Amino acid sequence: MERVRGWDLDAVARGLGEVAVEAGRLLAAVADRGCGHRAKADGSPTTDADQAAEALIVRRLAERWPGIAVVAEESAEGLDPLHEDPAALYFVVDPLDGTRDFMAGLGEYSVNIALVAGSRPVAAAIAVPANGRVWAAGRRAAVAPIADELVWAPVVVRPTPEVGATALVSRRHGDPDTEACLSGLPVGERRVASSALKFCLIASGEADVYLRCGPTMEWDVAAGDHILTCAGGIVVGPDRRPLSYGHAERGFLNGPFAALGVPELASELSLPTSCR
Repeated sequence: MERVRGWDLDAVARGLGEVAVEAGRLLAAVADRGCGHRAKADGSPTTDADQAAEALIVRRLAERWPGIAVVAEESAEGLDPLHEDPAALYFVVDPLDGTRDFMAGLGEYSVNIALVAGSRPVAAAIAVPANGRVWAAGRRAAVAPIADELVWAPVVVRPTPEVGATALVSRRHGDPDTEACLSGLPVGERRVASSALKFCLIASGEADVYLRCGPTMEWDVAAGDHILTCAGGIVVGPDRRPLSYGHAERGFLNGPFAALGVPELASELSLPTSCR
């Protein structure tokens, strides 16, 4: 945190929101005219849209905050571990979170950008073009309708409703471990949602729980983690501690985690220690 001491992190987050919105508009334009796609080495899909949005984001970050490293989904290989240096400052970028849904025309893809200091985010933004909103957080979390001028309003998590928590479940990533974990929580209903939008809906008090026991990457989670945390929630791993970032030594892979609007729910968690 020493390198960002004295920074207006809320202003940084709003700037990241502007970059995320611009990238989201590019994605929407590419989707309108179609885009080529191919499989990466790990079998996951990538598209011309991913590449174009990442190039735009990296360029804008360099213009606004020169000299800060960028760990981006399409170009993250071959980096040294960053979490080991508490003075490290770097951006974590997913230019298109929800590529399969984007390719299928389902709409709930997002643009995720986080500024990380050492092992934890300090500013972040997530734009969801189809939802028409962009979330950002430095020291406080806020949301704005996507428009020519972003007008920000604060967001906070809600208490768990008396009828039970609303759990957000992935359209494509259900698994037995997640089902087992959900069964131990006071869940009243489930809603399907895609991409990092799930973190944002909890931060805005529109849902309560998102569990993920399958593999994710740091750029999928870092921005949503920070936004939800600043809104009063938590994102924790199997040890019920906050996640850490910058783990190039494990290919920036996350373990299981829970995103919760009410931190007290963590005491009822039983996450597996690793992803299957």
